[in-house]
Amino acid sequence: MDPVDLQLGNKNLWSCLVRLLSKDPEWLNAKMKFFLPNTDLDSRNETLDPEQRVILQLNKLHVQGSATWQSFIHCVCMQLEVPLELEVLLLSTFGCDDGFTSQLGAEGKSLPESQLHQGLKRPHQSCGSSPRRKQCRKQQLELAKKYLQLLRTSAQQRYGSRIPGSGQSHAFHQVYVPPILRRATASLDTQEGAIMGDLKVEDGTDVSISDLFNTRVNKGPRVTVLLGKAGMGKTTLAHRLCQKWAEGHLDCFQALFLFEFRQLNLITRFLTLSQLLFDLYLSPESDPDAVFQYLEKNADQVLLIFDGLDEALQPMGPDGPGSVLTLFSRLCRGTLLPGCRVMATSRPGKLPACLPAEAAMVYMLGFDGPRVEEYVNHFFSAQPLQEGALAELQTNGRLRSLCAVPALCQVACLCLHHLLPDHAPGQSVALLPTMTQLYMQMVLALSPRGHLPTTSLLDLGEVALRGLETGKVIFYAKDIAPPLIAFGATHSLLTSFCVRTGPGHQQTGYAFTHVSLQEFLAALHLMASPKVDKDTLTQHVTLHSRWVQRTKARLDLSDHLPTFLAGLASCTCRPFLSHLAQGNEDCVGTKQAAVVQVLKKLATRKLTGPKVVELCHCVNETQEPELASLTAQSLPYQLPFHNFPLTCTDLATLTNILEHREAPIHLDFDGCPLEPHCPEALVGCGQIENLSFKSRKCGDAFAEALSRSLPTMGRLQMLGLAGSKITARGISHLVKALPLCPQLEEVSFRDNQLSDQVVLNIVEVLPHLPRLRKLDLSGNSVCVSTLLCLARVAVTCPTIRTLQARKADLIFLLSPPTETTAELQRAPDLQESDGQRKGAQSRSLTLRLQKCQLQVHDAETLIALLQEGPHLEEVDLSGNQLEDEGCRLMAEAASQLHITRKLDLSDNGLSLAGVHCVLRAVSACWTLAELHISLQHKTVVFMFAQEPEEQEGPQERAAFLDSLMLQMPSELPLSSRRMRLTHCGLQAKHLEQLCKALGGSCHLGHLHLDFSGNALGDEGATRLAQLLPGLGALQSLNLSENSLSLDAVLGLARCFSTLQWLFHLDISFESQHILLRGDKTGRDIWTTGSSPDFPAGAEFLGFRRRCIPRSLRLSECPLEPPSLTHLCATLKECPGPLELQLSCEFLSDQSLETLLDCLPRLPQLSLLQLSQTGLSPKSPFLLANTLSLCPRVKKVDLRSLHHATLHFRSNEEQEGVCCGLSANLLGDSGLRCLLECLPQVPISGSLDLSHNSVSQESALYLVETLPSCPRVREASVNLGSEQSFRIHFSKEDQAGKTLRLSECSFRPEHVSRLATGLSQSLQLTELTLTQCCLDQEQLAILLSLVGRPAGLFSLRVQEPWADRAGILSLLEVCAQASGSVTEISISKTQQQLCVQLEFPRQEENPVALRLAHCDLGTHHSLLVGQLMETCARLQQLSLSQVNLWEDNDDSSLLLQNLLLSLSQLKTFRLTSSCVSTEGLAHLASGLGHCHHLEELDLGHLLLNSSALTLLTHGLSHMTRLQSLRLKRNSIGDVGCCHLSEALRAATSLEELDLSHNQIGDAGVQHLATILPGLPELRKIDLSVNSISPAGGMQLAESLILCRHLEELMLGCNALGDPTALGLARELPQHLRVLHLPFSHLGPGGALSLTQALDGSPHLEEISLAENNLAGGVLRFCKELPLLRQIDLVSCKIDNQTVKLLTSSFTRCPALEVILLSWNLLGDEAAAELAQVLPQMGRLKRVDLEKNQITAFGAWLLAEGLAQGSSIQVIRLWNNPIPCDMAQRLKSQEPRLDFAFFDNQSQAPWGT
Repeated sequence: MDPVDLQLGNKNLWSCLVRLLSKDPEWLNAKMKFFLPNTDLDSRNETLDPEQRVILQLNKLHVQGSATWQSFIHCVCMQLEVPLELEVLLLSTFGCDDGFTSQLGAEGKSLPESQLHQGLKRPHQSCGSSPRRKQCRKQQLELAKKYLQLLRTSAQQRYGSRIPGSGQSHAFHQVYVPPILRRATASLDTQEGAIMGDLKVEDGTDVSISDLFNTRVNKGPRVTVLLGKAGMGKTTLAHRLCQKWAEGHLDCFQALFLFEFRQLNLITRFLTLSQLLFDLYLSPESDPDAVFQYLEKNADQVLLIFDGLDEALQPMGPDGPGSVLTLFSRLCRGTLLPGCRVMATSRPGKLPACLPAEAAMVYMLGFDGPRVEEYVNHFFSAQPLQEGALAELQTNGRLRSLCAVPALCQVACLCLHHLLPDHAPGQSVALLPTMTQLYMQMVLALSPRGHLPTTSLLDLGEVALRGLETGKVIFYAKDIAPPLIAFGATHSLLTSFCVRTGPGHQQTGYAFTHVSLQEFLAALHLMASPKVDKDTLTQHVTLHSRWVQRTKARLDLSDHLPTFLAGLASCTCRPFLSHLAQGNEDCVGTKQAAVVQVLKKLATRKLTGPKVVELCHCVNETQEPELASLTAQSLPYQLPFHNFPLTCTDLATLTNILEHREAPIHLDFDGCPLEPHCPEALVGCGQIENLSFKSRKCGDAFAEALSRSLPTMGRLQMLGLAGSKITARGISHLVKALPLCPQLEEVSFRDNQLSDQVVLNIVEVLPHLPRLRKLDLSGNSVCVSTLLCLARVAVTCPTIRTLQARKADLIFLLSPPTETTAELQRAPDLQESDGQRKGAQSRSLTLRLQKCQLQVHDAETLIALLQEGPHLEEVDLSGNQLEDEGCRLMAEAASQLHITRKLDLSDNGLSLAGVHCVLRAVSACWTLAELHISLQHKTVVFMFAQEPEEQEGPQERAAFLDSLMLQMPSELPLSSRRMRLTHCGLQAKHLEQLCKALGGSCHLGHLHLDFSGNALGDEGATRLAQLLPGLGALQSLNLSENSLSLDAVLGLARCFSTLQWLFHLDISFESQHILLRGDKTGRDIWTTGSSPDFPAGAEFLGFRRRCIPRSLRLSECPLEPPSLTHLCATLKECPGPLELQLSCEFLSDQSLETLLDCLPRLPQLSLLQLSQTGLSPKSPFLLANTLSLCPRVKKVDLRSLHHATLHFRSNEEQEGVCCGLSANLLGDSGLRCLLECLPQVPISGSLDLSHNSVSQESALYLVETLPSCPRVREASVNLGSEQSFRIHFSKEDQAGKTLRLSECSFRPEHVSRLATGLSQSLQLTELTLTQCCLDQEQLAILLSLVGRPAGLFSLRVQEPWADRAGILSLLEVCAQASGSVTEISISKTQQQLCVQLEFPRQEENPVALRLAHCDLGTHHSLLVGQLMETCARLQQLSLSQVNLWEDNDDSSLLLQNLLLSLSQLKTFRLTSSCVSTEGLAHLASGLGHCHHLEELDLGHLLLNSSALTLLTHGLSHMTRLQSLRLKRNSIGDVGCCHLSEALRAATSLEELDLSHNQIGDAGVQHLATILPGLPELRKIDLSVNSISPAGGMQLAESLILCRHLEELMLGCNALGDPTALGLARELPQHLRVLHLPFSHLGPGGALSLTQALDGSPHLEEISLAENNLAGGVLRFCKELPLLRQIDLVSCKIDNQTVKLLTSSFTRCPALEVILLSWNLLGDEAAAELAQVLPQMGRLKRVDLEKNQITAFGAWLLAEGLAQGSSIQVIRLWNNPIPCDMAQRLKSQEPRLDFAFFDNQSQAPWGT
């Protein structure tokens, strides 16, 4: 086509386009407004012809550029009914760049220029370049009025009401319903710019739009911040304000400017305020300076609105030159345009620091139910659609909760408008279950022809995603392709507006209708576009915090993107996504699964409160029950939400997730801004167990909504509503709702500023809450009269246990009765009558009214009130104003009030005169246990003990231990009373009157007196000593801190002779601690009040009173000779035995001599201890001299020069002295002197010389001294880190002596001296040298030099080289000995060589050779030769842990060669060694020639069948065999058959050990046939051999014939009761040991064995461990004289059978060990054991681990030990005894062991 035709064709096409658009002018007007948002469609164009108007509008569009023109043409083709041929021409001609350059039609050219630009704003110059002109005031005013009118006109055009036309979608409906606005008070941190603390929204005070700006109060805040979450309608409200102002409603403002930060962010140049107002908003027609001057003068009538403050960017910081935030900051602070009003909208979170602290905060809370209904009514004009939509919302709570967000409410209405006509009732809402599907249906609804272009939608989604990733919300035509702009305009997905960036610089900008829509389209692109892979998708599935953070680089706009991605992962969305993905369903499914997998990982993580809410939204969108269940179960038990806003939708989503949870949950909302109707979202949430709200925003509306939700929460146990502004109206709703929640256990209304009457109304509901345990009404300012009313309620309400009031605290604690569910569902009046029937006596009440300003008349009222009530556990009236009279009244009434524990009258103004009144008042109170009065500390506390009839419970146990109930930690038994009058200023003159007042208390029981911290002085101490006998038998008297002199203190010792109850006098002179105490019986072993007090009497145990020594502890006292003389003279008349413990800084020699000289005059003295007392170097000799001066000295223990102890014997005790001189400075010289005197010292026990800095010289001198000390039986020296030096003596001359020298580091020159000493010490028979640095050469020299006339001498050497030296070299060393070698023992594991020598030397002595753990190596043949040469008559050969593997030929022949050449061998042991198969054959072959063997031990060797065959063949020739041990040899039943046949010839066999061989019943059967033929058999061990009851019975029948059997071990076999019965028929009469652990025995079998063993004269050990002996425990009626050990571990023995068991113990006088661990023994069993412990003189160990013994039972055992038992340890690990109590018991009785490991050193017992 040539240019002429082209021009002609375009002209015709233009005419067709004009005619088409003339048919729908409203559609064209709407598109003009979209593409040219700043164009005015004023009335001047209405005079034109319709075609002329269309041509004018098309010209305006055409001049905007190719992008705008092409986008418009695409809209024409998409939305209007265009013929196909015309659509093709339009798209081919005007829809591409080529057609844009074509000329307009003639109609367009013919129009004048003025008409072409009739609707455009007139161009203007920047106000910055306009010169200021002088003009009169009138002209300035006229210009300002014109500008203000121009502002209103512009606002009307921009924000005026729009009526949809035929081409307009319902998305453009301008339905406006104002959301809930609430004023909030919050402190703004101007440094951080964040809202600090709780945003306190005023509940119930809605704010209208007109109330946002209160111009009547000039002093009010000039800045208003409108806070609301995304979608709440902040921008809509800003536009609404502009519309209202344009319509004249906001007449208080002459000028209104609206700026959006999303546009202001595009400004990068320097700006002034006038440039901001005129260049970027609207320019005056002329003289902008004059207009700006007018605005400055009338700034109080100017309103500037800044929308989207949270979106403000700071590329150069807030203080950057000319930045928008700088202008905003100056406007807010009044430095620019002072007096103007500023309003900003923002999402809640971190706000800029430029906001002033006094800014008014208004919170947008969205829609409540009525507003949603109003919006629906306005949206749907037709009545049927209105009713249908409301019905749909009414039936779907989920959709109704979504509509609480205004933006979602608009989307929901749009979807319902689209769905309702085509769906039956209830079906439409089913398509809108989630927010994602809501948006999906909206996109479908906005498609004008019902067809959705998938490519265009995905491409637009790509633009949306790119914007989200770059923080971009405004797009220009260059950013979006024209077809996409047309697509967005057609489907109402894009909006357009004019963007001004400077004077004369403006262009059209595009944005998505809402940021959430941009996120939804981006999510569609991510899920359906083939350009996006799975990894890229999952990077966008994240959880964001609810706090909106401003960044410096870009906006974070992806709040809802993860939610939409989760929603699109729902199976319901798959068809829609598959359609967008053009049928690629597999790809869509993979992406959906990836999103769900990411959410599963997030669900199992520990998340903060905001992220938990976001996760719940995401999971709820997926509609995946499995994922919802995983999320719900992964939520923590305590789920806190602190300081972030929550909507009703958030709570509804959380409720939906919790429906999938089985376990209960605790929800804590602290400082979270919540909408008043939010609690309605929790309706029916049965998983909530604890629910608490703490926020000042909660008011009456919130309480009313909460009251509707509470009865639907079936599990709710705790309700908290604290720190709110709730009033009587709101409380009334809650009070009505609480009785409908009978399962409530705790209710809190703390810090709500409730009035007195409201508090009383709340308390009235208590009888209607049967399970309530706590009611907290603290922080509500209750007066005294109301408090007394509450006390009356506490007295009358049967479930109240505690009323606690202290200043602002007010708490009720209740103990509900145990009732069934049916009882809880009964009417409240029936429940109340039940409580009345139970009576007040069934409970005890605690009443604490502290610091409540109570006076005397209030005390009278309270006494009258309490006398009618139940028993009182505690009454605390401390901190009031009762004074003397009030305290006296309460003290007199104490006995009548039935107080069982405590009465506290502290800090009530009590005087010293009032103290006497109080003492007289309580003198007749039988239940008083303790009275503590301290006037200095304002303390007045009465402690009571329960009356005897009150101690008995309704269900008494029959056992005698029931009467010994443990009391409270601070209580004392009824027979004991403690009177503490401390720091009261008492003087000597007060004592007589005081003792008279106390006299009435003395007859009530033993009295503890405490007069510490007073001013008695010496006179008072003397006077008190005279008055004490009149007070009866006291338990203790504390006179500390009374300014006593030393003479007065020492004079108190006379009280030992005048007061029979006095046993202990403890004095610390410098600290003035003086305590007189009585006998330290059961309850007094506890030193602090935190330990339980046990019963005073122990007579029920039958404990014998023992002679308790008196003790005097004197510390921190200057002990001079006169004072010591005075003290000893005072103690001379003291009854004994007496223990004297002295401690001072330094004790001079003169004082020590004085003290020691007085010792003979103190015959009652049993112990003298000088601890932490400095002594002189001469003191050891003075102390040692006492051994001759005072014959009663039994032991002198001098541990150091700071600690010395002298033990004295009684007249009945035999003589015997032990001396301890450890940790001194004797050195070698001092030790030598002491050893020289040793023969003359009468020591018959031990001498400890450790830690005295000695060397090898002392060790050698000890060896040389031994011949002169015939009574020395053992000595040990360690010169290493242990530094020990101990010598043990016998009462008579000892024949054999033992010497142990360790780490002595002997040098070569010491060897000869050591040999000389050994040669002279003829009585020394054993010497052990451990790591004494002796090498092989020195050892050979030592052996060669030691010589004696006759006798045996054993030398044991332990050195590191012993495991490295060869056997030949060791034997060569032994060969150097001067005596005959009778035994050589080599153990490389222990690094030890032992040689036994016999003198004089003889030839051909039998030698016992033991080679333990030796690698015999390649020199086997040489070793055999050496052995044959040295040990020709070897009779004993023991090899343990040797390596005889088949690495070479020599090792396999070693044993055979040895055995063949040792024809007289009697003992052979080869155990736990490594022997090859060939070696075993050689071993068996060699043993076949040892016909003289008497003992054979092959334990822990794996014998194969061939070796076993050879061995049994050899055994048949060993007729002298006495002991055969084949433990763990894998013999089996077949091997046992062969072995049994071989043993028939071993008629001398005494011991047979076949344990751990799994011989089974078959093997036992063979063995049973030969046992009667072994007449000398004394021990048999068949443990762990899989023997059943059948085999056991055969074995029992055979064992009956073994008359000499002494030890029988059959443990770990399933023998059962039949075997026990068979054994019991006739047990061998010489039986010493019977082991049957884990043998499946029952009570019957055990009882039969007990009867058979009763009276057995030889029985020493019996073990029935791990058998079920419940009800059939051992019971011996006859004496077992030799029984040493009983093992009954894990036998299910309980308290019922323990009495019979303990009586059996008393018939075993030799019993040493009792093992009763892992049973069911409790305190009753401990009491029984405690009775018999003193009767068992040889008992050393009792094992009671893992039982049920409490601290009381352990105390009973300690009391039993104290009766003189010889027990070394009682094991109590893993019993229910607290650690602190165990430590205290351990400190009182060290033989009680509570540790896991048994650290008690024991001598071996058993065999």
